[in-house]
This record gives sequence, C-alpha cells and structure tokens, in this order.
Amino acid sequence: MRAAVIDAVGSPEVLRMETVPTPRPVMAEFLVKVVAAGVNPVDAKTRAGRGVSSAITTMPAVLGYDFSGIVVESPFAAAGLLPGDEVYGMTSFPRTGGSYAEYVTVSSLSLTRKPTTLSHVEAAGVPLAALTAWGMVVDVAKAHEGQRILIHAGSGGVGHFAVQFATYFGARVIATGSGRNVGWLRELGAHQAVDHELHRFEDVVDQVDVVIDLVGNTVEDTGSRSLRVLRPGGLIINAPTGSWPTLEEEARAAGVRATRFTVAPDGATLDTISRLLESGDVRVFVDQVFDLDAVRQAHVLLEGGHSRGKIVLKVADG
Repeated sequence: MRAAVIDAVGSPEVLRMETVPTPRPVMAEFLVKVVAAGVNPVDAKTRAGRGVSSAITTMPAVLGYDFSGIVVESPFAAAGLLPGDEVYGMTSFPRTGGSYAEYVTVSSLSLTRKPTTLSHVEAAGVPLAALTAWGMVVDVAKAHEGQRILIHAGSGGVGHFAVQFATYFGARVIATGSGRNVGWLRELGAHQAVDHELHRFEDVVDQVDVVIDLVGNTVEDTGSRSLRVLRPGGLIINAPTGSWPTLEEEARAAGVRATRFTVAPDGATLDTISRLLESGDVRVFVDQVFDLDAVRQAHVLLEGGHSRGKIVLKVADG
C-alpha cells in the first residue's frame, strides 16, 4: 500500500511517499481502507523528534491517528461492523502503523460508525481533537450551567470542539483567539471572545472556574498567566505535551488545582460525539484538505499556527 512515511525525525521534508506492506489484523482488530486522515499537532511534534517519537521502534514509520474509511475485514461476524461499513476513529500509533496510509488496522474499541451527515473528509477531522476536548471539558472539568470556562486557542482543532462542548453543557465560555477568529468563536457559542493580538486576556478576564489550556507556556507564558484569572481552588487542565513542565508546582503556589490530559482512542465516547454531530449541536470545521502526496505542505501549514479548525489529508475516493 502507499503511505507517507519518515525515515528519521526532522523538518516536514523528512516526510516522503513509499510503498509499504499492508497491515494484517489480529484478534479483535478491523482492517480499514482509509479515505481521509486528520493531521494533528502531535503528528508534527513526533515528526520533529518530540511528541511520541521516542516510542517509535522501527523506521520507516507511518504517522497519523485520525482516520475515516471503510471496513475491509471484520474480526468476527457479530462484531457489529461489517465489510463495507463506513467508520471513523483513532489508530494506536506508534504501537501500530498510523493513518497516513491506504489501510490501517484498528482495535474494535477504537472506532465507530461514521456520522451519516459527515463526509469522510469531515469525519477524519473529528476523533483525536473531539475526544481530547470531550475529555478535558466533560470528563475532567464537568462543564455545567453557571460555570465559567476559559478556553485558550479556541479556534484550533481541539479548541473549536471544546468551545462547543462547554457551551452545549451550559457553561459560560470565554475563548481566546486571533482577531480574524473572534467573530467565528462567537458563532461557535463563546459568550466572550478575546483577541490575543489586542488584549492580554488577564486584563479582561478574571475569576473563572476552569481554564482549558491548549497552549501552555510555549507562547508568551500563556499557562502561567492563566493562573492569575482562576478563582481560588479553580482548575487548570493542560493538554499540549511538554508545553509547561512546571505546571503542578506553579499551580500549588497559586492556590489552584492542576492536571494534564492525554487522549486515548475511545469508540464508545466517539459514538456519543457522533450523535451531537448528526443532530447539528456540534460541528467540525475543516480548514484545508491536502492529497496524501502533499503531506509536507499540510505539516507546514499546521506548524504555521494560523489554521482554523482541522487540516485533513485525502487518501482515497470514497
């Protein structure tokens, strides 16, 4: 099968197209033909030598978590999903090959039926970002009416889902973003949108219950500055790997709670998210679509930090 691979970590230039063996499913795994694959920050970090690069044991390696596609082989007749069914989910990269390829093998616990209202390209932009947002906003923050939640980078892949989930569950949402995205953040449901190019958020926001930190201290100490706007005993949840090494220490000193969050493939939760997508209560925004051959350009755009919503690779027709 054709796949985008890396032979070593480095710049986007290390990505190249190669013919590699088609994976073989074992035990309760599905073989899925990939129609589209999402591109996520962790992909770029891993390619560059951070992220989960230390867990890659063999090269060339196929990157990618998100996929939407069609079942080719089902583990058993009563598996619930049969050949020909349209599905989406997350791979277990780097334990298995990633989704920048024509086929993936996926655990039965890591995928579910694709929402009928979404194209494969749209669906491929959902899994990792939406599951991350759900985990932070719903499972950890337990978003509810009367709660004040500040979401950094609200217009990004994870952020635009986090804004919608928090709003859906009744929280009052404050989101930060660039000037061009302020209006869009309000359309997504944010009650207040802060243009970080014009204002320091701590000058216009205070006494929030939860901060959903999708930046950390990688840009102007956003994480550390966020501690100033939390109420005493409030909670900050940080997601970007390695973005804020001193999180817990600083939070204790500020009298607030802190935790990190790492997403895991979860078909059951993704199925719940599917219902919100199908009802129209939540939507996915795909900024740009690249052919698999143009994966380098996709990574360049992602690392530029100016995309809105998700970037997706089109792998095949379907």
